[in-house]
Amino acid sequence: MKPLASLSLDLDNEWAYMKTHGDPAWDAFPSYLDVVVPRFLRILDGLDQRITVFIVGQDAALAKNATALRSIATAGHEIGNHSFHHEPWLQHYTTEQIEDEIASATDAIVEATGARPIGFRGPGFTLSGATLEALAKREYRYDCSTFPTYIGPLARAYYFMTAKLTPEEREQRKALFGSITDGRRPLSQYRFELADGRSLLEIPVTTFPVVKIPIHFSYILYAAMKAPWLAIPYFRSALLACRAFGISPSLLLHPLDFLDGSDVATLAFFPAMQMPKERKLDVLARALRIYRDLFDVVAVGDHAAAIEAAGVTRSVAFTA
Repeated sequence: MKPLASLSLDLDNEWAYMKTHGDPAWDAFPSYLDVVVPRFLRILDGLDQRITVFIVGQDAALAKNATALRSIATAGHEIGNHSFHHEPWLQHYTTEQIEDEIASATDAIVEATGARPIGFRGPGFTLSGATLEALAKREYRYDCSTFPTYIGPLARAYYFMTAKLTPEEREQRKALFGSITDGRRPLSQYRFELADGRSLLEIPVTTFPVVKIPIHFSYILYAAMKAPWLAIPYFRSALLACRAFGISPSLLLHPLDFLDGSDVATLAFFPAMQMPKERKLDVLARALRIYRDLFDVVAVGDHAAAIEAAGVTRSVAFTA
């Protein structure tokens, strides 16, 4: 039997990227969901692959997105919560604000899709103790917001170079993408022990064992644009390293993995958006097949259920 792994997609919409990068036009809520959702559903259907799709509550609250979002659940994919406002600085929220954020997103997602989320991923891998406690109170079964990597400061430097931010916005986003200390977090799954005595299963986004550099698909596509000879061997090596170290990986997709600059001109500056989508989708399909060849790839909720059934013994206290 192949070892277990999971796959998810963070359904960040056009407006969410624009908002994070300081584009004032974000509040008209421009959307590419009608383009990207049928595209990724078609690709996943061709692979007979079920995944978890983390939906932003604000998108679920807008009637114009109802058909696209409902089609994800209808296709059999698990639905997760990706916050309501998609602000990658949740650590600055008060307890009351974060509880409202989780509740509002949950209610909107249930209304739009007919499915109740049991898993959460913070935008920009943002996490706080208050978030974990709010999730546990609403009987979420797992979180997958940790990203054990040392490159957070480099990602933040690139972001500040390309974003159009006021000094106040820069201050608000100064911890975006985390710090070098995030690289010390475990790659294997564990439980966060919470102050009220409850706990929550944590499923980290997997990075390359030992060196802890990213291996999820956005990075593979960027590598394929810059060094086509390297991308797929690098990805395969990372997965083989996971098998060697006994790590059950959880990888993620983003909408921009399925789009290029001709699909969404406002985001054409993003890495790998200059790669024609035909080539991008070919590389993506190859990488997904390799993932499936080496692992039994399931939705994150199924991954969580298998971990719980096997018994997770390691627990850690949350530290910012």
